[in-house]
Amino acid sequence: MHPYTPILALGVLAALFVAGSITISALVGPKRYNRARLDSYECGIEPTPQPVGGGRFPVKYYITAMLFIVFDIEIIFLYPWAVAFDQMGLFGLVEMVIFIVTVFVAYTYVWRRGGLEWD
Repeated sequence: MHPYTPILALGVLAALFVAGSITISALVGPKRYNRARLDSYECGIEPTPQPVGGGRFPVKYYITAMLFIVFDIEIIFLYPWAVAFDQMGLFGLVEMVIFIVTVFVAYTYVWRRGGLEWD
């Protein structure tokens, strides 16, 4: 347990900071709520009512975000491979080529479906 004491202390300190910040903001913050403050905010534009059936919802932002996450995870997996390339030999090379091809297939799918085009 001794080696983990600094990590535990940092976790306790972070939790105390979060709890203290929330408590202080609740005590010190303004308590005057009005209609404009409680209304939803959409970048300075008046909120538009949603259709009864929900309507169509554009998901291009989410597709781009998911694509970013996929490539971010790919980079995270490529760093250890690059560091330990000498020890893994041909097996490591084949595994990484399979991994990169899999990610490239996903990228090509999104590209062909028009997920990277902005209107």
